[in-house]
Amino acid sequence: MVLVLISTFIKMINPWHLYLMAGLYVVAGLMHFIKPKLYMRIMPRYLPLHKQLVYLSGIAEIFLGISLCITSLRLISIYGIITMLLVFLLVHFYMLSGKKAAAGIPKWILLLRIPLQFGLIYWAWIYLS
Repeated sequence: MVLVLISTFIKMINPWHLYLMAGLYVVAGLMHFIKPKLYMRIMPRYLPLHKQLVYLSGIAEIFLGISLCITSLRLISIYGIITMLLVFLLVHFYMLSGKKAAAGIPKWILLLRIPLQFGLIYWAWIYLS
């Protein structure tokens, strides 16, 4: 319903699901600045500069989400999203390494996140053609 209203006022030249993906990455990126401690809790111990990496990944998600909607930047954005999601797999696997790393999240949810990550990679991949 909301998309129908938006598309009446804004000529949507891309499929609605591309805008949905872009919005998800922008919101996810903003969350890195709204709740940075949440993300710092799940950072692998072997990575340096946790706070800076949390902010940097937030900036990357926001930039990649916005650039998905810009035709001339879409291709590089898709490759950037795929690369980012592959790097984020490090965090997902790290969280499975122990109770403290899991940050209180049940193991079944942590396991579910891995195929979800590959689903997000596939979702980005389909826009390459």
